[in-house]
Amino acid sequence: MVPFLRYSVLLMLLLGYTMGVAAQKDSVVQLYGVVMTADSLEGLEGVSVSIVGKGRGTISNYQGVFSIAALKGDEVEFSYIGFKSKRVVIPRTLEGTEFSVIQLLTSDDNYLPATVIRPKPSRQQFERDFLNSQVPNDEYELARQNTEQNKRLAMMRILPNDGREAVNYALRQTANRATYAGQLPPQNILNPFAWQQFIKAWKRGDFKSKR
Repeated sequence: MVPFLRYSVLLMLLLGYTMGVAAQKDSVVQLYGVVMTADSLEGLEGVSVSIVGKGRGTISNYQGVFSIAALKGDEVEFSYIGFKSKRVVIPRTLEGTEFSVIQLLTSDDNYLPATVIRPKPSRQQFERDFLNSQVPNDEYELARQNTEQNKRLAMMRILPNDGREAVNYALRQTANRATYAGQLPPQNILNPFAWQQFIKAWKRGDFKSKR
């Protein structure tokens, strides 16, 4: 009796899993279509087409055409710089496995500030405006202090590297490893130039405690 119950439970679990997979497969649809401007009906290239909350998406090609796999009931968002975003929900009652859409996007004035085009100033105009500009004394004094050598050296020791410096350092390390691959790197303890740099750094106080 026990083996019969065991096989019955196993059969029920297998049947439930099969039905779940079939239902999941039936809910998958291929969403395709084209994104165009609402005023001129021109295809928009590079429109972001994403499934909300799923972390999946694609972009439209140079004609505004896109294609993406989704599930029935998913919410699809169309976003593009300079245009208002639009969300569309795929109907759960959709029959079949394909769903097409023609999405129109309207321009968003919030992304398009007024642009003022002026002629390029001449050298004389630039010198005149620069010399006549009034700089407050406190800002002038602050700029003068920031350019002092001692302050720049102190800031260089305490401030972290920016993105460009970090990338350059990583590239130099990679180049050094590739240069001395398969051999021992040179020992700077016998390098007179390294000792010269060490003595200069010691005189500057680079090895002092920063507390």
